[in-house]
Amino acid sequence: MSLLSAFLTDLDAARTAADVAETRYRAEVAAQTQALATARAHAYRRADLMASLAETTRDIESAELAAAAGQALLRARLGWDDDSPARSEVLTRFSDVALALYAAGHEADGAEADAPAPAEPAAPAEALAAFEDWYLATRETPFWYLFDHYFPETPLVDF
Repeated sequence: MSLLSAFLTDLDAARTAADVAETRYRAEVAAQTQALATARAHAYRRADLMASLAETTRDIESAELAAAAGQALLRARLGWDDDSPARSEVLTRFSDVALALYAAGHEADGAEADAPAPAEPAAPAEALAAFEDWYLATRETPFWYLFDHYFPETPLVDF
């Protein structure tokens, strides 16, 4: 190989290496941007849902009603009008989060006279984390992805 051929081969290899490096970097940036956008969306959804749940359970008089109100809120947010075994399981597990928020909001009120005292209610953060972990382990997708599925309203047509 002549000196000129070696020089041109080296330049071609450098061009290819630069192209590969740029492509790899752009893919890493795109993946990191997507991961950050997903984390941000989940954080906003988490904060919004928990604030609504805290507001919903604030004036409720019993833990049983708080759990039901939490389930109703989640049902409404996800547009779940029908029941299925999977949805029922999610709603049942989510009631632990509602109960934890209710207990945290009513801790100064003392124990309820009509409800049995739970064995140390989980702190809201722990209850939410346990729910999210359970959902991820059983559904293999984060809970917050449920909020990505928008269902367009369909017009009611009378014949």
